[in-house]
Amino acid sequence: MNSEGIRTFIMLSKLKNFTRTAERMYVAQSTVTNRIAELENETGKKLFVRRQGGVELTEEGKLFLSYAQRIYELEESFVREVNAAARYEKALRVGAINAAYESGLYPLFRDFFQNRTDVSLKIVLGHSVDLLQMLQDSIIDVAFCYLPLKKSGFISRRFAADKLVLLAAPARNEFKKGIRKAELADCEYLMCNFAFGEAGEFVRSLFPPRHAFRFEIDNSGKVAQFLLDGVGYSFLPYKMAEKDISAGRLEIIRPLDFSVPEIVSYCSYRKGNALAEALIGR
Repeated sequence: MNSEGIRTFIMLSKLKNFTRTAERMYVAQSTVTNRIAELENETGKKLFVRRQGGVELTEEGKLFLSYAQRIYELEESFVREVNAAARYEKALRVGAINAAYESGLYPLFRDFFQNRTDVSLKIVLGHSVDLLQMLQDSIIDVAFCYLPLKKSGFISRRFAADKLVLLAAPARNEFKKGIRKAELADCEYLMCNFAFGEAGEFVRSLFPPRHAFRFEIDNSGKVAQFLLDGVGYSFLPYKMAEKDISAGRLEIIRPLDFSVPEIVSYCSYRKGNALAEALIGR
């Protein structure tokens, strides 16, 4: 499998159209067709099925996509690392979930970047499961997320803890005296599909199975603006919204018949990684 074939497969899986894929990659449509055919011959599986107006991934194609993305990321990571090595003595690649970054990781990264001028620093934002896989694939060196990595050869330790708070704009808040679980299920809740570990399971448990949310987003950092505009209600880490809470732009709604667990974040890295230990102050 060559890198151009992998890149073409990933692009076609996004655009779902041979013509647009060819235009985006500045190649002939026949080139896209041939590259996909070569991949299908190598894998021995049909990766796409034609539909009206385009194509869709087959079940085998969906499975292959996860591997293709990892292959592409590994190749890109290698190229960047080789280029960085030519200019800097060392390199540190860090992954973090957005909630952890917004809740206080910036000062840690800033100080490391300013103090270690011999090191190039790359920061990637993503989801916990993806970041832990990237760590195991050596695409990143350190992962800050809400899930620990329990695997031989890695260190995963508790890094920080925070409160999970239900928030709304003062003008929107209809629950000044507190809210009950049944009332939460009926309000305009803004669902953020981020994994808080046990806390994430807790949020989902507050709603009926297969509850249909009118609003969903996969980046917790983008929820606050909706709340500030009086759009609805949502749980967020306290530290992420601390400035808006202190300024009175957002209010904390007290739970009346349920308790809220704390959010624990973990820092994971390979044993013996001196730069990772320097970053977190060990």
